Amino acid sequence: MQQRALGRTGRSVSAVGLGTWQLGADWGAVSEEEAERVLAASVDRGVTLFDTADVYGDGRSESLIGRFLAARPGHGVTVATKMGRRLAQEPENYTPENFRAWTDRSRANLGVDTLDLVQLHCPPTAVIEDDATYDALDALVADGTIAAYGVSVETCAQALAAISRPNVTNVQIIFNPFRLKPLDEVLPAAEAAGVAIFARVPLASGLLSGRYTAETTFAANDHRTYNRHGEAFDRGETFSGVDFETGLAAAAELAAALPEGVSLPAATLAWIAAQPGVTSVIPGARNVRQAESNATAGELLEDGFDIGAFDRVVREVYDRDLRASIHPLW
Repeated sequence: MQQRALGRTGRSVSAVGLGTWQLGADWGAVSEEEAERVLAASVDRGVTLFDTADVYGDGRSESLIGRFLAARPGHGVTVATKMGRRLAQEPENYTPENFRAWTDRSRANLGVDTLDLVQLHCPPTAVIEDDATYDALDALVADGTIAAYGVSVETCAQALAAISRPNVTNVQIIFNPFRLKPLDEVLPAAEAAGVAIFARVPLASGLLSGRYTAETTFAANDHRTYNRHGEAFDRGETFSGVDFETGLAAAAELAAALPEGVSLPAATLAWIAAQPGVTSVIPGARNVRQAESNATAGELLEDGFDIGAFDRVVREVYDRDLRASIHPLW
């Protein structure tokens, strides 16, 4: 597995990481035993980045990760957590006092004195643009509560605003074959500034897994059931904002363009990780099979898979079927 510099922190993280929203059981039930197996399978395949958040299962994801890593001294894993969604996402809630309360809770959940990396969890634009936000984060770095900080964003404009801040380590943004806008400005700007990019929702909530059909259904507590039109949060978080039927057709076309033996999810993750400016792609996994499939993408970066050929098909499908409805929104 390729290891890449995490901004200016001196740390390295794997080109393919692990997103752990699922381990909070927010995508349907995942037992503690299965969650531990997912974490172990990922680490055993060279994954050194876990991305989590204080609201994933109300801290369940953080706690599972903390217990798992405590049993593996010298694990070498960087844990990137997120904060800011325990209260309404209104600018007045992003205060130094709340930052400290949220990070203290995450430190307890993870069982550490200093958090490796804390990212603001898709805050309002006003928070991203406010000098006071970064003063408060710098204070947490200064006193050892956190080692570094970044911002998870919804839009490219927010990403560019965060990248312009001198002490931002990383920006996390939705980037996949159904969301190409970050290629225009965000990835070049991040690369020039030495800011890491974590590509989240890389498989478009599973649409790019190649496993779904028009008859596929999801659990009632799965956001792919209750947030298809943004009923609970930004609709771009669910299927990357793509209409389900449109996404199925686009995914089928991408899959048909791949050589025998290369799966659509592995090709997708490898394509994302290969883009200049991307530090790590962070797919989720609910079981060991998915975790191992994700890690296989790291091998495609090294074994001669023709990423350029796949790139041409990705851009053709996007320009024809998705650009008009997706590109202006995020």
